[in-house]
Amino acid sequence: MERKALFIVNPISGGKKKDGVPELIKKYMDPSEYKPVIVFSDGVSHARQIAKEAVNKFDLIVAVGGDGTVNEVASAIVGTETTFGIIPFGSGNGLSRFLNIPMDTEEAIKSLITGHIETIDSAKLNGRSFFNMAGMGFDAHISEVFSHTKKRGFITYIKSSIQEVAKYKSQHYHIEIDGKSYERDAFMLSFANSSQYGNNAHISPKASVQDGLLDVCVIKMFPLWRFFEMGIRMLNKTADKTKYVEIIRGKNIVVKRNGPGPVHLDGEPKIIDGDITIEIVPNSLKIIVGSSYKKS
Repeated sequence: MERKALFIVNPISGGKKKDGVPELIKKYMDPSEYKPVIVFSDGVSHARQIAKEAVNKFDLIVAVGGDGTVNEVASAIVGTETTFGIIPFGSGNGLSRFLNIPMDTEEAIKSLITGHIETIDSAKLNGRSFFNMAGMGFDAHISEVFSHTKKRGFITYIKSSIQEVAKYKSQHYHIEIDGKSYERDAFMLSFANSSQYGNNAHISPKASVQDGLLDVCVIKMFPLWRFFEMGIRMLNKTADKTKYVEIIRGKNIVVKRNGPGPVHLDGEPKIIDGDITIEIVPNSLKIIVGSSYKKS
């Protein structure tokens, strides 16, 4: 029986051109495995709508883009029997890197056939799905700033972070994790399904997308001169060893803060007022991972 694969391409993700991607898909996708269909999204939420309409018509749906595109497409697939795939084309590619999906486009396409399928956890924040990382505080603030810049890409993100970090103040949060209460002043709060934000910057090195838990990462205000040290620690997977990072694992989280503010879901910002509820949804997404991915 012929199997069909739908590729949803975000033409602007990561600031990278994708004109040659359809030819590469046709070249490397074995037609005896999957018959490929390729479409381009053309605006916010369009990729989600395309995927939603395709769920019962395709065996495999692939997001070609960054973490935002991954979120849009996976949000339409989560909880179904349709298999999800990724060809990374973003600024950070957090979930792709965690799952050892190749960053090289040709290799990523080949891995859709040679890789293997795992079922991973997803999560919800006020009812909206995320798959890699959600958060509030400084990283949500930067996501909001970044969303208004004309240039995309990692360098633009770093420039925005450096410009904003000196002015940003920590906020007070009341956090409930599986019924236990915590009062914390934090530079930012991250809700980690995988270990990293993207670009191999690991905030919670022991996180797993298959343990039925979220890692609540409380990043406390640190001296400005330690900003680059914190960056290095994330790159060498020792962020959890510093006194400025506290990690609490749980399934159901409620956060209360003073007034409305930005949150991000897989890097995409939203302004939310009122309480914020986050919950893990175990074993909810079938995804093709890289051949070197090890279940943790």
